[in-house]
Amino acid sequence: MTRADGNIFDHIVRGAPDEQFTELVAAKGIRIERIVSMGQASPPGFWYEQAWPEWVLLVSGAAGLLFEGDGAPRPLKPGDYILIPAGRRHRVEWTDTTEPTIWLAVHYELAPGSSEAAESPVGGEN
Repeated sequence: MTRADGNIFDHIVRGAPDEQFTELVAAKGIRIERIVSMGQASPPGFWYEQAWPEWVLLVSGAAGLLFEGDGAPRPLKPGDYILIPAGRRHRVEWTDTTEPTIWLAVHYELAPGSSEAAESPVGGEN
């Protein structure tokens, strides 16, 4: 559910077995969500491969983001952000186990006339 206001640090369930996904904004061509991780990582052999770009900001905690073809994950700390192009295979190798890792993820459609095709991020896979 989209809310008009709130605090990104509220309603965090520590020790949750799964990542927590909270939709903050959804509109035509854009979806913004908060993701909370507590030691979770992508399952072995699993890769995200989205048909739309995703811009991610690490708000708190720490994580390792691996792109297919890279030799090692990119370590992320609070304040780090990264643009994941449409179709770029990636996975979360690790997240902090001692404190919540909070991500702000912006999924969006490519601008008209872009050379890459994209599906709508609203209601799509992460």
